[in-house]
Amino acid sequence: MSTLQDRSRTALLVVDVQKDVVREAHARDAVVANIAALVERARREGVPVVWVQHSDEELVKGTDGWRIVPELVPGDGEPLVHKNYGDSFEDTTLETVLSGLGVGRLVVTGSETDACVRSTLHGAFVRGYDTILVSDAHTAGDKTRWGAPPVDQVIAHTNLYWSFQRAPGRTAGVVAAEDVDFGGGKGPGGR
Repeated sequence: MSTLQDRSRTALLVVDVQKDVVREAHARDAVVANIAALVERARREGVPVVWVQHSDEELVKGTDGWRIVPELVPGDGEPLVHKNYGDSFEDTTLETVLSGLGVGRLVVTGSETDACVRSTLHGAFVRGYDTILVSDAHTAGDKTRWGAPPVDQVIAHTNLYWSFQRAPGRTAGVVAAEDVDFGGGKGPGGR
């Protein structure tokens, strides 16, 4: 039900699952395994997988820590979008990539829940995308020393509030990895 014209396909978006980003992330191995399973399912079902990779002063492009974790390997021909801001759409090629693929519905996974994942969810939604967050396929590092809640609470809160997002002509929601319905890459609900 996306507000984007002629964009009925679904894509799996993998945000910033890079070595240094998830090195000490909450439930890192389980989250990466859930993402890996989704990537394999998407590939089998012909659903585009789009990768996002962040860089900045602390996460320097080309360094080992900047690389995507070894458990997740972008496939030949799968788009890789480089970014420097939290929102994966901001000053990147993501919109061009998704438009070229006919994508109007995103299934979002990755890291950091309270930064890049959340910014990307909002960025997609306000741009007209139907946006589904995979409840057990996003994570973050511990930021309690700066006054943030524990990571499990950040994840739970993000899952809760995203399940209530609504806007004219768009849908949002939260679903566990095992319950993701890619709709055969055709669009919301498989239509």
